Amino acid sequence: MKDIVIIGAGVTGCAVARELSRYGADICVLERSEDVCCGTSKANSGIVHAGFDAAIGSNKARFNVEGSAMMPDLARDLDIPFKRNGALVICTDETFRSGLDELLERGKRNGVNNIRIVEREELRRMESHISEKAVAALYAPDSGIICPFKLTIALAENANVNGVEFKFDTEVRDIRRDSDGIYHIQTNAGELTARCVVNAAGIYAADLHNKVSAHKLHITPRRGEYCLLDKAAGKHVSCTIFPQPTKMGKGILVTPTIHGNLMVGPTAEDIDDPESTATTRAGLDKVLSGAAQNVSGVPLRQVITSFAGLRAHEDGHDFIIGEPEDAPNFIDCAGIESPGLTSAPAIGRHVAQMLRDKLGLSEKTNWIGTRKDVVCTSELSPEAHNALIQKNPAYGTIICRCESVTEGEILDAIHRPLGARSLDGVKRRTRAGMGRCQAGFCMHRVMAILHRELGIPMEELTKSGGKSTLVTEQE
Repeated sequence: MKDIVIIGAGVTGCAVARELSRYGADICVLERSEDVCCGTSKANSGIVHAGFDAAIGSNKARFNVEGSAMMPDLARDLDIPFKRNGALVICTDETFRSGLDELLERGKRNGVNNIRIVEREELRRMESHISEKAVAALYAPDSGIICPFKLTIALAENANVNGVEFKFDTEVRDIRRDSDGIYHIQTNAGELTARCVVNAAGIYAADLHNKVSAHKLHITPRRGEYCLLDKAAGKHVSCTIFPQPTKMGKGILVTPTIHGNLMVGPTAEDIDDPESTATTRAGLDKVLSGAAQNVSGVPLRQVITSFAGLRAHEDGHDFIIGEPEDAPNFIDCAGIESPGLTSAPAIGRHVAQMLRDKLGLSEKTNWIGTRKDVVCTSELSPEAHNALIQKNPAYGTIICRCESVTEGEILDAIHRPLGARSLDGVKRRTRAGMGRCQAGFCMHRVMAILHRELGIPMEELTKSGGKSTLVTEQE
């Protein structure tokens, strides 16, 4: 029997796992996909929100502000890129200017530092491509950008090094609590039992909650579509540019990414199918037209890919964090939509402390709080890169030309804790296949390395696990 089972290896589940790994307990993470960061966490804006948008007194406001404050130290300890580039919420109509004042007051009451209103002249000096219609903006300098893949993978790796077990391709099909208070978790790979369960199942969190509690939750999948532009467009804006928000979310943003691209999106469409991550013509048209409302001259010819993600929108418009009255030791992390990425470190800390107190867990004396990421050779000086090649010649062989990813980086991604087993697993850890040609050049080379290193037959290699095989066996 496990002390704690965490269901879901997205950013929230992995943040909880890392924080719990500080304590002496038998902990297991169950993930239905073949890797961490395969659901909501893999398809979002990568924004570390300042916290001015969330309702005062809400869980979103609390954990957003706390998580944002934690991010610099976390990024340093886990060796992941992070930058406070600032955010601007643009008002393009003087009659709606009072909305900026409301956001300013809300942000201050939420505990956001340094936010202020900037007028047209200063705004134009800050961002030369801002729309001519802009009359003013709310400026939040503490807003930032981060890589959602790198963050989630780093949290998971660090948890794993500290003793947390991860079971992939393990789908939870049922869960019940017996008369002794033990949870029985039925999966496609058999049954597990646990004293405590953390429900971080994203879109499916309400389904699991409703199996153990009479107090029902309802989550609506909310699809958001994005376009990613080439790095040549990455400096079109320096801040993250938002429109004034609506009840459906923060609207179509334009932002640089931490890796130097430009991203626009997302839409916000409530749907019924929890697996529908296809992009649509109408959705992408809305992304592109929305981007133009606040930023002029977005170089749309430089779009290199589009994608969609699903947010878990709970009917109460807030994060559900805590224990149902009729399901002791079952901890919900449900309805985690924006600003979930920002909030995850703080949610992880909060849930871990809850379970520490419930189970009387003691802190480890040998807990490891740091890790090193896959080295990015393209960011090294020529001298440092040459020294690395002398130690391992694989770092001198370029596999992905667009992102200048070497064979050494891919080998590290495969053989490190919770290593990559698919093309997307390699991509999330190294960016191989994420550049302008979208793996047109490097796909077969990455496949050959996976085949050689893991012994997986070529016809069984996948893009992203499951049935996403890439080649067929010839008769």
